[in-house]
Amino acid sequence: MTISTNKSRPIYPGLSPDLNARSNIIVCDKGGAAAVTELFSRADTAFAKRTTILLAETLSDAEKQTVKTELSPASIEFFPTIPEGIARLREMLEAAPMGLRLYATGTEPLIGSVVQAAADYAIDHLSIRTEHRGSLMRRVQCVHCKGFIENVTTNPVTCAHCGLTLLVRDHYSRRLAAFQGVCIDAEVPGDVPPTEALYQ
Repeated sequence: MTISTNKSRPIYPGLSPDLNARSNIIVCDKGGAAAVTELFSRADTAFAKRTTILLAETLSDAEKQTVKTELSPASIEFFPTIPEGIARLREMLEAAPMGLRLYATGTEPLIGSVVQAAADYAIDHLSIRTEHRGSLMRRVQCVHCKGFIENVTTNPVTCAHCGLTLLVRDHYSRRLAAFQGVCIDAEVPGDVPPTEALYQ
């Protein structure tokens, strides 16, 4: 569970099966697939049969076969990137019936993208069951140029769009699915602390 004193920082309580849901969509990456395996171990076969898994990460054919075996009898669709997985999620939400339960597990950029997409279909973030797995990398928005920097693992980080050196704050925006980055040497140009790998 990831916890912060910053009130905007997301909390990921972990996955638990909703046995009353008529259907389930789980969005995950490779790391999140392990959490899905654990989720299925706490549910019954009927739960898995009502579940579609969207796995957003490039996997080899052997890895895909392993996932299919471990998560049978759920329906599994594979996508090489998070944006492609989210595009498919949006298609499914467009036609989703009542009684759907949505789950997201994996890195924060993946979870944030699921929450962001779900909000467009009036699904409250508190109703989505989430669990963080894998890398602590972050998606960051530069508050100065509004550009997004993906897969950030260090603090500070250089904005890929405007070149400013940014302090990655713990402030998180669900609407943007990103943490906020602010210029770290605005008052004393060039006064930049050493880069630390904080989000491996």
